[in-house]
Parts: sequence; structure tokens; C-alpha cells
Amino acid sequence: MKKWIVMTAAAVALSGCAQIPNYHNVVKTPPPADLVGNWQTMEPQKGLVSKEAVASLIVTASGDTLDCRQWQRVIAKPGKVTRLDDRWVNVNNEARVMPLEPEGMTLHYDKLVLQKVQQPTAECQNALAHVNDAPPPKPKATVSSSSKAHHKPMLRNQKS
Repeated sequence: MKKWIVMTAAAVALSGCAQIPNYHNVVKTPPPADLVGNWQTMEPQKGLVSKEAVASLIVTASGDTLDCRQWQRVIAKPGKVTRLDDRWVNVNNEARVMPLEPEGMTLHYDKLVLQKVQQPTAECQNALAHVNDAPPPKPKATVSSSSKAHHKPMLRNQKS
């Protein structure tokens, strides 16, 4: 039983979940030519919320990105391409790190398979035009270990 717990903990620790504490400190790196362009899902995928949802990733030659997901509304997150542990990754403005893995004319990204297209969807083009209008996200607050519980016990005999 102990071996199973240790192996699971090691697998989770080594699974590539990188933490970037501050998006503004990420060094934007010009990506290789095969990553530059407009990428889009072409069929329903498990990584999307619905069969009708579309994911796009815009990667510029300077290393800027826009991760654009659309279904009932458009969610667009700007980001930066950089190198992390000898891999090309996209770091979005919420400091989420996702590997960029090109394979021929497809790109594996965030549990999705995208194909290169001539131009992004009209909705993503609009989001790209307004990306600098949005206020930057607030830094994630750190939780202090000395903080007291703020919730009352759910059961009558339970102590907080």
C-alpha cells in the first residue's frame, strides 16, 4: 500500500505541472516557424465543453499568443511562448502553463489537436483586437497556514 502511495505521489510530481508564480516575469521567446500561425480545432474533441465548441490558438512570430475558446460565449486569454525544461510552452495571463507540441500540420495543445488555418474565426479576431483593452488579471492570493477557518461546522457535533 505504501509503495502505491509513493508511486502515485511521484507520478503527480513528475507529470509536468509547472508552476509559474508571476506571468509578468515570464520571458517571451520567439517560437520556431512551425509554431507561428493560427491553429484551430476541426472536429468535436473531449477537451472542449461541447460538440459545437471551437478552440483557437493564435501564435505570433514575436511569441505572443491568444488562446480563444468559443461556444456560447468567447473566452480569450492572452499569453506568451517560452521555453521551459527544453519544451516550448504557452503561459497564459493566469500563469497556466501548457506544452506546445507540433506534429506535422497538427498541434497538440491543452488536451486538444489543432490544425493550421489561414485566419482565426471572426470572434477570435475581434477578441485579438481588444486584448489590450482588458484589465490584467489580479495576482493569485497566497494562503497563509496560520489563517483560521472561516466556515462553521456542517454537522451539529462537529468541531471547527
